[in-house]
Amino acid sequence: MGTFLEARKVGLPLMNLVRFKGLPILQQLHLEEELFRTSKENWCIVNDGTNDPTIVMGVSGKPAELLEIKPVLHDEIPVVRRFTGGGTVIVDQGTIFVTFICNQDAVPGLQPYPRPIMSWSSLIYDQWLRHQLTPVIDYVFGDRKFGGNAQSITKRRWLHHTSFLWDYEVRNMSYLKLPKRAPEYRLARQHSEFIWCLKDYLSRLTFIERTVNALGTHFSLKSVDSEANRDSSAVKFVPSTRLLTRQELEEAMSAADSKNSLAESISPY
Repeated sequence: MGTFLEARKVGLPLMNLVRFKGLPILQQLHLEEELFRTSKENWCIVNDGTNDPTIVMGVSGKPAELLEIKPVLHDEIPVVRRFTGGGTVIVDQGTIFVTFICNQDAVPGLQPYPRPIMSWSSLIYDQWLRHQLTPVIDYVFGDRKFGGNAQSITKRRWLHHTSFLWDYEVRNMSYLKLPKRAPEYRLARQHSEFIWCLKDYLSRLTFIERTVNALGTHFSLKSVDSEANRDSSAVKFVPSTRLLTRQELEEAMSAADSKNSLAESISPY
């Protein structure tokens, strides 16, 4: 396996492969953002779970619309606002993360837009997930979601990251509201009714190894330590991804409560 990863395949672009186990999701997102903004190389980051349950929102997500803030505060669940768009998820030890960070010319013929990138990435998993894999915003089998995606695209680079549901805690889903904007396949179903766990199909190690092997048909993979590729003399990178404060969440809840009270007071019914 090591020889496969280190050997440079003729004609394939080089991609650095970084693997973690249990890296905190905030730390992972900081690393992704830094590599996306400052590196000129292609990267794949694989993180097998994150230790503490954490809610991750898209860059424009509004806590009052997406979260049950009162129990989130009571149970001290961290809330992160990431640098990419997309929806809101809660991640934990049952989540497997895979991120591709690429230069625009890394995949021949690929147009740097969300749909083409999504379609290309689905090919990586379709090589060995022999079910009806449909790239409809999320990765789904039929009408059951098993992976959520978000992207960031600039003039020279693009990033596509996915949180895969190897398993999940039913209780954790109660922290999330049903979003006002959702893909058609969801059909207003609760989380437990529209998600599917990869653990019902294969082991998490098998999932990771098959993902890496499939990626190796598109890139010449090189296992690296992410720290070794950072320029220690460079100005310290300041990520936009951050943890929302308790005060921010309390203010969002208070504003939502006031808005609801006003709406009830002027309702004719």
